[in-house]
Amino acid sequence: YYLYGTRTVYHKPADSRREYGFDVYVSSDLREWSGPKSLLDYYDDFFGKELFWAPEVHRYNGKFYMLATFCDRNGEMGTAILSSDTPDGKFAPHSEGIVTPRGCKCLDGTLYIEGGVPYMVYCHEWTQIGSGTVCAIELSRDLTHTVGEAKVLFSAGDASWKYDLRGNGFFVTDGPYLMKRDGELICIWSSFTSGKRYCEAISRSSNGSLFGEWSIDDELIFEDDGGHGMVFSDYGGQDYFVYHSPNTATLERPCLKPISLGLLFRR
Repeated sequence: YYLYGTRTVYHKPADSRREYGFDVYVSSDLREWSGPKSLLDYYDDFFGKELFWAPEVHRYNGKFYMLATFCDRNGEMGTAILSSDTPDGKFAPHSEGIVTPRGCKCLDGTLYIEGGVPYMVYCHEWTQIGSGTVCAIELSRDLTHTVGEAKVLFSAGDASWKYDLRGNGFFVTDGPYLMKRDGELICIWSSFTSGKRYCEAISRSSNGSLFGEWSIDDELIFEDDGGHGMVFSDYGGQDYFVYHSPNTATLERPCLKPISLGLLFRR
């Protein structure tokens, strides 16, 4: 098992940027973990200047690709793609810098394959547009750049349980993760609900496609100050929900919770 995490800088001067990076922990039983082992450290010519957020790694066409969020030297905030030959090897820039749409504050990209075509699903940041959205954009087959225009899948402002974080229609979208089972496609994502609690929600596609009509469940799957969730299965077939909690800078820790997929899917 490989557990990827961010190493970032809080409340320190710019000359501390070398502390930015990504690490991996490795385990054979989900109890004892080796690491952290560095996968990427900030260096002077690296296109990412700051942030270094939300790394996740996907196997695709025999290699391992990390999608992670940066602020580049031009002030663009978005998700870029790095690659490695092994899941715990050094990752190097693969895409042409940030690949999410320019001029948009984007973050938390995830990889999803539909009909053999790779897509990045990501969040358009609420701090720029008020009600944050989850969007999809096609990637080139080699994952170096985007193809065509982005499509908005859904908006946090459409949720029945939404919480206005700053007033005047500010609703958060964070950390999308897509799963498909028996033709049903869902997106797990993070936001805030009443009491300013960080939470996990489910959105559903009407036709099992990225480009169906999306709805947001009224019932949350988690609302106890945790988010950026994903799902995986252990070697024994037990499914786990993995997320970080609490949602407080420097205090976040990975949490693993056994889960039944029947609680997520309706079919």
